[in-house]
Amino acid sequence: MSESKSSLLADDRIWYDQFTSTDWVHDSIADAYRVKQLRSRKGFWGRLAILFDGAQGWILSAVVGVLVALVAYCVDVAETTIFDYKDGYCARAWYLREKRCCPHGPCTDWRSWSEVLGGHPFGNVWTEFGVYIIAVLVLAVLSCLLTLTTKTVVPSAYRMSTLDENLAAESSQQQEENHNTDESESISPRAPRRTPVDPPPPMVYYSAAGSGVAEVRVILSGFVLHGFLGFKTLVIKSAGLILSVASGLSLGKEGPYVHIATCIGNICCRMFSKYDRNDGKRREVLSAAAAAGVVVAFGAPLGGVLFGLEEVAYYFPAKTLFRTFFCCIVAALSLKFLNPYGTHKIVMFEIRYKIDWEWFELFGFIFVGILGGAIGALFIKASRRWALSFRKIPVIKKYPLFEVVLVALVTGLIGYWNTLTKLPVAKLLLNLAAPCQDDSRDSELGLCPSNIDEIPGIIRNILAAFVIKTFLTTITFGIKVPAGIYVPSMVVGGLMGRVVGHLVQWIVLRFPHWSIWGSCPLLQESTCVQPGVYALIAAGSTMCGVTRLSVTLAVILFELTGSLDYVLPFSLAILVAKWTADALEPLSIYDLLTNMNAYPYLDNKHKPVFTTDFAEIVPRVRRERLIDISDSPLVPATQLRSQLEMLHRAGELDGGLPIVRDDILVGLIPAPDLEYALDNLEDESSSLCLMTNIPSIDEDESPERDPTDFTPYIDPAPFALDINSPMDLVYECFAKLGLRYICALRDGCYAGMTHKKRFVKYMRELEEKEHSL
Repeated sequence: MSESKSSLLADDRIWYDQFTSTDWVHDSIADAYRVKQLRSRKGFWGRLAILFDGAQGWILSAVVGVLVALVAYCVDVAETTIFDYKDGYCARAWYLREKRCCPHGPCTDWRSWSEVLGGHPFGNVWTEFGVYIIAVLVLAVLSCLLTLTTKTVVPSAYRMSTLDENLAAESSQQQEENHNTDESESISPRAPRRTPVDPPPPMVYYSAAGSGVAEVRVILSGFVLHGFLGFKTLVIKSAGLILSVASGLSLGKEGPYVHIATCIGNICCRMFSKYDRNDGKRREVLSAAAAAGVVVAFGAPLGGVLFGLEEVAYYFPAKTLFRTFFCCIVAALSLKFLNPYGTHKIVMFEIRYKIDWEWFELFGFIFVGILGGAIGALFIKASRRWALSFRKIPVIKKYPLFEVVLVALVTGLIGYWNTLTKLPVAKLLLNLAAPCQDDSRDSELGLCPSNIDEIPGIIRNILAAFVIKTFLTTITFGIKVPAGIYVPSMVVGGLMGRVVGHLVQWIVLRFPHWSIWGSCPLLQESTCVQPGVYALIAAGSTMCGVTRLSVTLAVILFELTGSLDYVLPFSLAILVAKWTADALEPLSIYDLLTNMNAYPYLDNKHKPVFTTDFAEIVPRVRRERLIDISDSPLVPATQLRSQLEMLHRAGELDGGLPIVRDDILVGLIPAPDLEYALDNLEDESSSLCLMTNIPSIDEDESPERDPTDFTPYIDPAPFALDINSPMDLVYECFAKLGLRYICALRDGCYAGMTHKKRFVKYMRELEEKEHSL
């Protein structure tokens, strides 16, 4: 039995290239050999090494949890301080925000810009407005400039959308014709010659832009995006996030926290080679880190664990679940110790509803759930339309900074004059959801009526803020700054829910003697109806419509309120919201981003109805796409190099070449391994490479391995299915086993091979066809 190739190759080998897929089976086998070798060590030091190896995952989870909380603390403190700079500064300590400068209300230490720049001919209001606009523009531009430094250009050959064997075949045919080669080299009939088509332009993305959750999902599903989780991205995104949130744009920091936490997890994996050199093991840590990002965003440890399970994690065994829980608890404890909010609480805001809900309110809760799901679905449609129209304008597409300037200018001009839209999104959500008896809300916002006559005016003010915030959130999502959608979508829903809550409140006050209200009491011109409850339920429902999170959201809302009484209304509204959103728009916002960016993501949570079998996606066999050792196990290196280049032209940088003997599949050599082996040859032009699946020498006894012996790189038992296998089985193999490719057999003979990216492309085309019906 041959040794695993992972134990024979150099430790500095780079296994996965940009936009390639992780081979989960290979990584699992490699780790199994590592554990086997570790357990073969005897004695005290051997047992100690085994214990330390088992403890590495816990150590890593603890370190990640602490670091994630520390970075979140720095971002929270910095962005709230800089946000207040748009209105003024603290005279006794410039680095303090207004609340810390004046903890007990108005004071002389906080100086507004109208006081500093007194005597302006246009008056104090216009002075403050001018400074505000300039501050918004400067902060947004600085954030964008930082983000643009993380530009990454992906050649077209790396992209999933260019995975095309026909293009590679045409190129190879043209080369054959130029060299007058024999036409009998191809097993299949030659395709008609077509005019060469220019390759598609390279893909450009900015790793620090947006929330990053969609890309984290793609990475955790087993695809590689180089640089997206690196140290540079971590620093730039953290700094850019401070500036973008402080600018007052309609965006949040909660989504980017997931990306930042995943960057920390990826960097910390370098502490132990067990995780650093195994992509499959690394993703266990990344899943835990992503969950810790939700913990520091909402202060919800249980919600973080469920987020990792429901949204980002692709492979989530019981061991990973428990370590994720441990990482979330460490992050929560660290955040409580750091106390970024100055309240000794870990939640973003804490709300307590002292009055229980009445049965008649269930109809209102269901109604806001339907509205929230509809708004979320319509937001996705609007974002798609905006991206395909406005962002396709040449100047906008070429100069992302210009779009940021326009959005910042519009935000400042429109949002400044409304007291609600001028607030930070988290603070606005708190005021919308807080009950009128809560001291944490801002009483000067005028959200609580003292009598029935004040309710229409409050509704008009909230409706104006709803229209403004919806528009600003739509045009802001997708600009080239670090930006999240969680809290902005909750704010839009909260405004809508508050309107519904006040309407219900007005009806109860207008017709107090209706029997439907039951025992709902009248207390000094107010009722048992709490508009803040409707706002929070609608906020969660809208976020559900945008992200399609369900159980996670219900738990997060519960952890924000700490009230078991409202678990049922939260859950019911979110359930209805998800049904509504799925009916109006099948894609979540992250599905939309994945599709628009052509990311190779195989969704393991949604399985379409297949009506075909495996043969549908198996391309015809070509001689140049396999290695035939029927006549001799020795193959010229020049032939292997030519076949490797053909794979690259087809976009299969992580493809492979099957090895057949008398039409029987006897092995497979992955393209990255073949490239590595060929690069190690001294004289490629005259080398003959051994391509059998049994090593010709004993690796343990040989002091130096023959570089022309390629057997250590060969998989002697590649995964294969009969070509008439049902497509459901193919889906299970790719989604559950994490295979990179599957070989096809017909009557025991080799009949072709399909790559995971080809199956993803087929899945996407199938879903688009279903949605168009």
